[in-house]
Amino acid sequence: MSHSTTTPPMPTTRWEPDRAARLAPWQTMPMGLALKRGLRCTCPACGETRLFSSYLKVVPECTACGAPLGQVRADDAPPYFTIVLVGHIVVPLMLFVEKTWSPSLWLQAALWLPLTLGLTLAFLQPIKGATVGLMLRLGMTKPPEEA
Repeated sequence: MSHSTTTPPMPTTRWEPDRAARLAPWQTMPMGLALKRGLRCTCPACGETRLFSSYLKVVPECTACGAPLGQVRADDAPPYFTIVLVGHIVVPLMLFVEKTWSPSLWLQAALWLPLTLGLTLAFLQPIKGATVGLMLRLGMTKPPEEA
């Protein structure tokens, strides 16, 4: 006689997210909008106020919407992105000019050094603004005691 034992089925446990947790308003906006506002050097959350108090110093908080802009630590990302962008513009131009006209070394230095410096200074602030917008949108902020 065969005797089969069956165990009672285990109740399934389902994970339910905490519905009480709410995202900040700047974490619910579209990513492209946050990047665009950051590129314009305005608050990525509302687009109403300036993002920078000086060339690269981010304001502590947006006066219009209260977004904690000073808690976003972009650090080394904007210079890296700027170097990559400027390098992709200057190096092909430099190679084209060298292959086409082969100017003297002093003329090359007189042309490419100011162009590289100018592009770097022109792109660094908007790229930092876009980086702050991206990080704010993703919720990558540090509390004031850690900043």
